[in-house]
Amino acid sequence: QVQLVESGGGLVQPGGSLRLSCAASGSIFSRLFMGWYRQGPGQQRELVASITSGRITNYADSVKGRFTIYRDNAKNTMYLQMNSLKPEDTAVYYCNAVYFENYWGQGTQVTVSS
Repeated sequence: QVQLVESGGGLVQPGGSLRLSCAASGSIFSRLFMGWYRQGPGQQRELVASITSGRITNYADSVKGRFTIYRDNAKNTMYLQMNSLKPEDTAVYYCNAVYFENYWGQGTQVTVSS
């Protein structure tokens, strides 16, 4: 069983930065395929970025060059560094992990507004 806890969301002005964290419980963190999803108001949940156990990354076109996903296996934590934030990045951001089962965090709100 894996439990995921996100943190780091908040209100930021356009052009600003935030770093989201996802802390995972358990002893299999290094084996997890992990990702960040987001769901904006009235929208479907979408994949923002993913990272494999081997640190291969993938990004949605809308965030390429602005967001960076990375993981620290020693801390059982995954991160999403978000730069040059836009109002359209406003959403609830969810941490996801997969290892035979699919695990989700509770979500953290990111609001980009002046």
